[in-house]
Amino acid sequence: MLTAGIDLAADDSKTAVAWIRWRAKEAVLEDLVVGAGDDELLHAVTTTDKAGVDCPLGWPDLFVEFIAAHHRGNLNVPTDLIGRDWRRSLAWRRTDLVIHELTGRLPLSVAADRIAHTAMRGAALLARLAADGHRVERAGAGTVVEVYPAASLKQWGLPYSGFKGPKNRGALNELVSQLTSAAPWLRLGAFESVCRMSDHATDAVVAALTARAAAIGHATRPDAADRAAAVNEGWIALPTVPLSGLLNESAEQRPVLQQ
Repeated sequence: MLTAGIDLAADDSKTAVAWIRWRAKEAVLEDLVVGAGDDELLHAVTTTDKAGVDCPLGWPDLFVEFIAAHHRGNLNVPTDLIGRDWRRSLAWRRTDLVIHELTGRLPLSVAADRIAHTAMRGAALLARLAADGHRVERAGAGTVVEVYPAASLKQWGLPYSGFKGPKNRGALNELVSQLTSAAPWLRLGAFESVCRMSDHATDAVVAALTARAAAIGHATRPDAADRAAAVNEGWIALPTVPLSGLLNESAEQRPVLQQ
């Protein structure tokens, strides 16, 4: 199996993609690119079994309805919600709230944060994939699945914050060291130095690991109650097995962590 991980950003310079080849007793980082353009990202998605993308794949349903009503000039503001609470109900997707419940981490709001610029790029990439005849499923059943590397790292008991940016290079090195220690079967090879220099590269590797969890059925997925929202808003796959469980496709799966 070949999985890809994409740490998507609005700019190519901060976008990274990693390819991991899965074998019986090891996982090999076959390639790693920092500074990936759209064509390279599309190639990664269309030539792998599963691609984990660190980017919201949709916007909150309530936010979309709010924007459309405001644009039409017929916005009705509910009277039973205080302003701040009402705005918060527009800002986060159902999957964001589930991740917060499970991990204590609240993802950035695609409706009210700069990550929306990245999501616009992601939406364009999904549109190009669909136009070329590829199956696009924001809930994660197709080749593309939404991931959140920080939440994956926390699930695996690894450092999940404080390693971004040049000023935190020491923390990034510690994360890579702990990751390779926790997963001695993960062969970073010549790309280990890149991971130690670039948090985008490391996030891409974690995204590829999470894609593996989703591909073999060991990641959270929307239940029946959340399915309708996930189809529109996207759904973050959170690993439900330790790192060691990624090698064994038949590993016993933990119960899905939702609700």
